[in-house]
Amino acid sequence: MRSILAIDQGTTNSKAILVSEQGHVISRGSASVGIAYPQPGWVEQDPRRIYASVCEAVEACLKASPPSAIEAVAISNQRESVTAWDAATGEPLGPVISWQCRRTASDCRRLIGEGRLDQVQALTGLPLDPMFPGFKLRWLLDRAPSGRAVRLGTVDSWLIHCLTGGRKHVCDASNAARSQMFDLGRQNWSEELGDVFGVDIALLPQVLDSSDNFGVTQGLMGVPDGTPIRAAIGDSHAALFGHGAYEPGDGKVTFGTGSSVMTTLPRFIAPRNGITTTVAWRIGGRPSFAFEGNILVSAASLPWMAAILGLPDVAALVELAATAEPNGPGFVPAFVGLGAPHWNSDARALFSQINFSTTRAQMARSVTDAIAFQVHDVVAVMREQSGGELGALYVDGGPSQNSFLMQSVANLIEHPVIQCEAPEASALGAAYLAGLSLGLWSDLETIGRLPRSTRVITPEAIERQPLLNNWKDAIARSTLALPPDKAE
Repeated sequence: MRSILAIDQGTTNSKAILVSEQGHVISRGSASVGIAYPQPGWVEQDPRRIYASVCEAVEACLKASPPSAIEAVAISNQRESVTAWDAATGEPLGPVISWQCRRTASDCRRLIGEGRLDQVQALTGLPLDPMFPGFKLRWLLDRAPSGRAVRLGTVDSWLIHCLTGGRKHVCDASNAARSQMFDLGRQNWSEELGDVFGVDIALLPQVLDSSDNFGVTQGLMGVPDGTPIRAAIGDSHAALFGHGAYEPGDGKVTFGTGSSVMTTLPRFIAPRNGITTTVAWRIGGRPSFAFEGNILVSAASLPWMAAILGLPDVAALVELAATAEPNGPGFVPAFVGLGAPHWNSDARALFSQINFSTTRAQMARSVTDAIAFQVHDVVAVMREQSGGELGALYVDGGPSQNSFLMQSVANLIEHPVIQCEAPEASALGAAYLAGLSLGLWSDLETIGRLPRSTRVITPEAIERQPLLNNWKDAIARSTLALPPDKAE
């Protein structure tokens, strides 16, 4: 049996799946990663542990599989997280600075104060926010030991370095597009952006297509040396591809620690009003573009609230929330500021409009509803800016399997959402790209016909405006300006 081994390296877990040439998931494996918070607002991971978790996930996946001939390896990965390592020895020269990390907030504010926002956004499609890696790369360089041959890269480039025994320093266009160092128009690293952030672009990886030749494996247990790595792509982009969202207006929402809302574009459209434009994927040297809205904290607030309420798990929290009527207290999960479309690093998490009659169930409902409200805000901006109709909207990630949560999303955006039974949308998308590169599947139309199990959730008729007014009030309270000495 021919198969593709797809790795999905996420913020909290690394996963691996084997995908048959019929598009079926043969087996699965996963391993936890670990995450550290060394200072308030700082979030980082150990690059060695990230690669070790990938190896553990692959080992578990292969143990669970019947005999299979692995044709290729594919990678999807957490984005906007970057690290540095020694080009000669492969020794990490710093942590993986997470996409969630806010340590460069003051640097971003400084550039905004210098009037650089329009320049950076015009080149990259991204705002000046600490989520994005420009200044994180500078932070790593400032702390790298002198005299070392430094390599800088996104997580896909680090994994490819490890998987190829250090032979390749490459990444794909979708990850490059999230690095804040990539010129979307020219599709290459930008000297101008290097000057803005103080980063030598010669240290960055070569940018390849998302479906391309990324080298061959060496030393990956259970996988023959010389197995080609034929795809690499950011996890949100991979999910969009995996769903078959190839038509303009089609989109997806990936729910996880944070959430990513993406819709496919007919061409490059410059971003406005708090969303970004990004390379969805690049095939045959031709980029496809998408709008994206990055929500910094989504499902991450659920276990936090479950623990506060003394509930055993997230399932119990959602069950409790479902017993409460909507339009109770407001909740804004701005634990690390707010992402799209607000982009406010100084926003603070809060509950609003609590009184003596507020119940535990209402508190739970306010936290679950915040997931849907954030998606609504992003989708509203995308609809307004694209000028087109929203097409098929897929949902993936763990929370997407909960019908109560997804019904709330459908109700607020007044549009059906399509639940997908397979939880590995990102890994599947990467596998499809690898298969496309190998000729296992001939074109996008063929990939679009591969089996997918879905369920459509249609919106219910509800009184939306009072709910949205309550949410807007909570957002306004969360984003009140702080005194300068309290804004870090």
